[in-house]
Amino acid sequence: MIDAKYLVTLPQALERAAERTGYGFTFVRDDRTEEEHTWADLLTQAKSIGTAFVDRGMKKGDHVALILPEAGEFVPAFLGVIQGGGVPVPLYPPMGMGQLGGYLDHCKHIVSASRARFLVTNAQIKAVLGKLYDSAPDLTAMLQMTDLEGDASQWRDPGLGLDDTCFIQFTSGSTSKPKGVVVTHGNLAHNSYAVMKLGLDTNDEDRGVSWLPLFHDMGLIGFVIAPIHHAVPVSFMSPMTFLKRPATWLEVLSKHRGTITYGPNFSYAITQKRVRERDLEGLDLSCVRVAGCGAEPIQADTLRAFADRFARIGFSESAFVPSYGMAENTLAIAFSRGIPTDRVQPERLWTDGVAAPAAEGEDDLEIVGCGGAFEGHGIRIVDVESREVLEERRVGEIEISGPSVMEGYYELPHVTAQTISEDGWLRTGDLGYLADGQIFICGRAKDVLIVNGKNYYPQDLEWAGSDVPGVRAGNVVAFPSFKAGLGREAVVVIAETKEPDGHDVIAREVKAEIAKATGLTVDEVVVAPAGTIPKTSSGKLQRRRARQLYEAGELEQRQDEGALKVAGRLVESQLAHLKLGIFGRKNRS
Repeated sequence: MIDAKYLVTLPQALERAAERTGYGFTFVRDDRTEEEHTWADLLTQAKSIGTAFVDRGMKKGDHVALILPEAGEFVPAFLGVIQGGGVPVPLYPPMGMGQLGGYLDHCKHIVSASRARFLVTNAQIKAVLGKLYDSAPDLTAMLQMTDLEGDASQWRDPGLGLDDTCFIQFTSGSTSKPKGVVVTHGNLAHNSYAVMKLGLDTNDEDRGVSWLPLFHDMGLIGFVIAPIHHAVPVSFMSPMTFLKRPATWLEVLSKHRGTITYGPNFSYAITQKRVRERDLEGLDLSCVRVAGCGAEPIQADTLRAFADRFARIGFSESAFVPSYGMAENTLAIAFSRGIPTDRVQPERLWTDGVAAPAAEGEDDLEIVGCGGAFEGHGIRIVDVESREVLEERRVGEIEISGPSVMEGYYELPHVTAQTISEDGWLRTGDLGYLADGQIFICGRAKDVLIVNGKNYYPQDLEWAGSDVPGVRAGNVVAFPSFKAGLGREAVVVIAETKEPDGHDVIAREVKAEIAKATGLTVDEVVVAPAGTIPKTSSGKLQRRRARQLYEAGELEQRQDEGALKVAGRLVESQLAHLKLGIFGRKNRS
């Protein structure tokens, strides 16, 4: 069980961390300059901002929306709201060209649904939010960081407890209107302990390095909240810096002697692919003991390729920590170590829902294991229809339980009741199976493709298609679509490429590679330009949105919505022309 000394609120954890000497958080700017803050600095700044909010009329439990692209502003604002007794509601900043109306609708929905009283952003974004007040009746003020300079000496303890809400995490909204996940201080204390102590076994020598966006749970909880609870220093760089030049991730790890870092599967793929040999000179990754991977399906071959590429600068495959998590469980559900895989018979998996081990020399499907449940938490597999608990190696819906499970969706009691059973088990919507107590993820229940009575997981088709030369790895999406006269739904695959021609050849090769890997003959392969496939702000493929666009004949070149682009640069360029703004659309981890 959790050590009682860690069962504290976030402000209490920050007070304890402030008793330590040395730097807490370091913000690495795009120009490589750095801004360092001790734990005590962070506490003082949070109290100053908290006092400023109280002076403006914020009361305990009031909700405050945050749209701040820069980590150096977001972190103090987030901590300051809580220090004053408020409840932060992080929103993603603008991310792509066009779709201004879509972003504003999304923003208005969350600000209104969360009943936010205040919204904090920067001057550029504030200028393009328009008359947000018209659709958010509870909103009383739209502020900038310069409006929040209070007197820390006047701070008064708001009296927060473990049962109080710490913040509200809105889901990505890739398939429906975003729902607000209510995360309590108790949820965070338990999950931070599970992550930092039970999962990663952190020590006084550890240091995190993160480029992950802070408006999602993996970046926010994994590299802000959990490190505060366990006083682990962190160096932050921006998502845009990573995407423009992945080598910077390795450089910051080497320079700051980072021991813990995380990223989705795609981040390891593009780093291995884009980093040049000359970028590695002088780098040393022998310091990295945890290289976590989560937030999207994990490919063993991607992790192996990364480990092989960077072994010469000290990276070890044993550092990998395949992880399974979701916002509704605060963050983490299970961790494993290295690259543990299960090789199963594809036919049995797809046809019978049984993960039967493949014999030597047989065709097999390799699935990465994500470990077992943390102490005090539970994982089980149930039949999707009957909800009966299944035995090991039977595929069904994953359910989880324990003190990390959210309190519920904000002001959505019926949806909460459909998601969390009376005895506390949460329906994840993910398909998987248990083997020797370890969880193996197969995909989302609603995304399964059924062809002639057999189940196919879209990730398997997408991974196979990504292996074709000319196809952008991680930028392939598969979904069913109605075709008149076929007698069943057709299987459609969209594959992005940067190649200007030869699309017919690429399409044939994608179809052949998928048939070879899965035995399924795809009905149609569409080869499209880079940026066509819609994604959430965390970079996840939006299969159902892609299907909608395909069936409406609107699947055309778009900016990459999931590229985690920093707002300022994009907003500036559009403001110069239209005095408006540019936005994209919006995780789950």
